[in-house]
Amino acid sequence: MTGRSIDVIASIPAKTTIGPSRDRTPKTLGAAWVQEGTPLARLHEYQGKGLLAESGVAIPRGKPCVTPGEARMIAESLGGPCVMKIQAWTTSRKAQGGVVFPETPDEAAEDAERLLQMRIGQFPVEQVLVEERLPIRDELFVSMSIDDAARAPVLLLSLTGGSGVEERAEKVRRLPVDPDEGVDASLVRTIIAGSSIEERFHDGLVDAITAAVRMAREVEARSVEINPLVTTEDGRVIAADSRVTIDDYAVFRHPELGIEIARELDHPPTPLERSAYNIEQADHRGTFYFAKLPTTGADDERPIGFHGAGGGGSMMSMDAVVGAGFTPANFTDTSGNPSSTKVYAAARVILHQAGIVGYFGSGSGVASQEQHHSAYGLAKAFRELGLDIPAVIRLGGNSEDRAVEILESACAGLPAPVVGFKKDDPPARCAERFKDLVSANGEKPWTPRERTFPPFVGSDAAMVFEIGLSDAWKGHVWVDLASCDARATAAVVEHGGGVFKEVDGKPALAIAPDEAHKKDSEMIACEIECARAGAPVVFVDLPIPGVDHVNWGER
Repeated sequence: MTGRSIDVIASIPAKTTIGPSRDRTPKTLGAAWVQEGTPLARLHEYQGKGLLAESGVAIPRGKPCVTPGEARMIAESLGGPCVMKIQAWTTSRKAQGGVVFPETPDEAAEDAERLLQMRIGQFPVEQVLVEERLPIRDELFVSMSIDDAARAPVLLLSLTGGSGVEERAEKVRRLPVDPDEGVDASLVRTIIAGSSIEERFHDGLVDAITAAVRMAREVEARSVEINPLVTTEDGRVIAADSRVTIDDYAVFRHPELGIEIARELDHPPTPLERSAYNIEQADHRGTFYFAKLPTTGADDERPIGFHGAGGGGSMMSMDAVVGAGFTPANFTDTSGNPSSTKVYAAARVILHQAGIVGYFGSGSGVASQEQHHSAYGLAKAFRELGLDIPAVIRLGGNSEDRAVEILESACAGLPAPVVGFKKDDPPARCAERFKDLVSANGEKPWTPRERTFPPFVGSDAAMVFEIGLSDAWKGHVWVDLASCDARATAAVVEHGGGVFKEVDGKPALAIAPDEAHKKDSEMIACEIECARAGAPVVFVDLPIPGVDHVNWGER
């Protein structure tokens, strides 16, 4: 992240006038709390507080830190006892040791060193929020969310907040929220007036609650929770904690939030998740979803790469492979008739995970998508990387016979077996076969590696032209003209999807370069089919952003 400073952010008075929606930019959003380019759909506590502060809700003085030294400096600036909280998308942070109460700056630095070494699941804690310790009198629970059944927003309000509020459901009031007007302030005031909270706090509480709902509407949040919203001994009303999630489908309307991945994950997005999301945005053909899953790292865990195709079938297949004793290191889905390019990229992302002992792919078996496209993408990824862990792929659906034949024949020379199954093969049978293959391979862990390039890539004697889906994701097709005898040339022309013609016994472009630029998937199919025909004279160099660090010219 960029734009980090250690200046202490002052609390904004709770009665600040709330005007119409303001134009925000990443550099000013949330009084500099939401940092430029933050790649999150679910916001961290300090980021949600930034939005609340900009809407007129008071927040504690403080700042997130990423080093013990920063923690010490923030604590010194606060001038008193602190509270420090790990910034992680998990509940019960205090119970996990992620909330501490240092008395001095030195203690804050010591605590920060420990907190920044914590992991939630397999995901490291990268930031710790250092704030003033509040002299709390009252705690309220405030939550605005979308009620899918009612197809409308709803406000939940309890006059007893803090941890464990979920077990006090009988004390939670449910208030309607008008999508245009927000929550009725008079209803909120009536509930608060009937409580034991001192009257001097009533106006501030009503203002804070209505402002939070208004902020949710401004940024199209899926949920905004303040737990607790507190009153203090020194007369303030402050949002002591916050959780904010932005509606995935509204993210494109809010570039000011700097959200890079419009998906609600249970952890900050990893580099591989960012790469996968960018691929999904660059290629409209089908879908590609990739999410890291928590693993413990235990010796007997047996992590695997999981590649699904279709929601229900993927879940059933994941259950089968878990039942066979494996732990998926990721969940991936490519469905909706994905391109060979997208499936290739998905396999490359999955195989960028160290330590997996096998690659298991299986989807619904009845999806209306041409499975040979997936076979081409998988075969290219497996061949490029010299796959030496077993792969079992269930390619059920349209053209499944052709798909299985393509996959198995193209991968026949690899160090580890690649086995294809069809829709009539139950996922449980595929999982048992997978278990046998992994065992026979000695449960060898996978080591991510750079791609291998044939020797003609980069040669002045080779034909080369550009392909790509966007400026951010493009590559080149190389054709080994020196090795193109009559048989090889015939294979290139036959399998090139109309891109090539024969000229003087060699392949040549049959279409304009700007048209050839769009033929990425056709070229992957051409590469695999030429290799299957015994004429490996075509290579598609399509580096995956965030995965590949070496291109052909840097070998």
